[in-house]
Amino acid sequence: MGQAERARRPDGRRFFYARALVGALPVLLVLSGLCYDHFMPRELTAVPFFTAAPLVAAPLLSLAGTVVTGAASLGGILAVRLRYSSVGEADALTEISTVATVAVLAVAINRLVRRGDARLATAREIAEAAQRAVLPRPQERIGGLEIAARYEAAQAGASIGGDLYAVQDSPHGVRLIVGDVRGKGLGAVAAVAVLIGAFREAAEQESTLEAVAQRLERALAREVTRRDAARRDPTVPYEGFVTAVLAEFPHGAGLARIVNRGHPAPLLLHADGALWTLDTPWTALPLGLDELGAWPDRAEEVVFPAGAMLLFYTDGLSEARNADGVFYDPAARIGGRAFPGPRALLTTLAEEVREHTGGGMTDDMALLAVHRL
Repeated sequence: MGQAERARRPDGRRFFYARALVGALPVLLVLSGLCYDHFMPRELTAVPFFTAAPLVAAPLLSLAGTVVTGAASLGGILAVRLRYSSVGEADALTEISTVATVAVLAVAINRLVRRGDARLATAREIAEAAQRAVLPRPQERIGGLEIAARYEAAQAGASIGGDLYAVQDSPHGVRLIVGDVRGKGLGAVAAVAVLIGAFREAAEQESTLEAVAQRLERALAREVTRRDAARRDPTVPYEGFVTAVLAEFPHGAGLARIVNRGHPAPLLLHADGALWTLDTPWTALPLGLDELGAWPDRAEEVVFPAGAMLLFYTDGLSEARNADGVFYDPAARIGGRAFPGPRALLTTLAEEVREHTGGGMTDDMALLAVHRL
């Protein structure tokens, strides 16, 4: 069992116990009302306990559980009044009608909450389908390479954002892109869709990796122009600024070519644990900013030996901070370590980042690892 797994287990147990306690609250409230009536003077009423129980049950329990809780609360107040033989008194009738009314309202609230949960589940399914369409998981084996990808959303329950990855086999080798769109929201998702669509076409057609980067630049420029002309929804800005790194692995060549457009440098982890940061001295501007200046794309060629792994990531990994403001350093964390495969590497990184930040990630994180078999 890894250190991260051991660290999470106590939190998991606490969550389980807290959830069990919350689920038992309606029963505890009814029992508290009965005990309150038994030990306190007759002048003090237990109605607050009996009215609170169905209201607490409404968002927490099923419809049947809410109905049972309401019936138990109504039975509890009747038992209290029968004990004092005061069912027919005006105060007793008021208390009984109050509990009955709250029980009926609790059932109505339960139905509304469940309907909202169903809508939320449907929306989540749609978001997951959109993620699979925009960011499909790459094949595990392509052209002698073992590949793994992982997307970690900063917001709980979110499925897609402005980080992206794509892998494409082509006549020129296996090509990939990992990128990060400036901003969030629908504009960022639109940029992701445009960029991945353009990449898949360019990766198949262009003879060089530099030409692929130029095709992506032109695709983003066209989309910005189209958005400016359409102005269909001015409240949803288009995000046309994308940091990206592109890579190419010629079939059977044992090397990799890298073009970096303002993105965190990939990490090359050798089988013996030695680690290189593939910084390039000619990093160009991010995609979508060519109007600010002309920096020609130049691919750096590096040896990619058998057994080595290349890690591509977005700044959600390298800029993840703990409570003291210390950044997570992926090079320092994985250097000198051995991993059985790319999937194990990404799983370890995701676990360590969650542990480093205490589960409080502030940015999405896309990870892609390539292992030369």
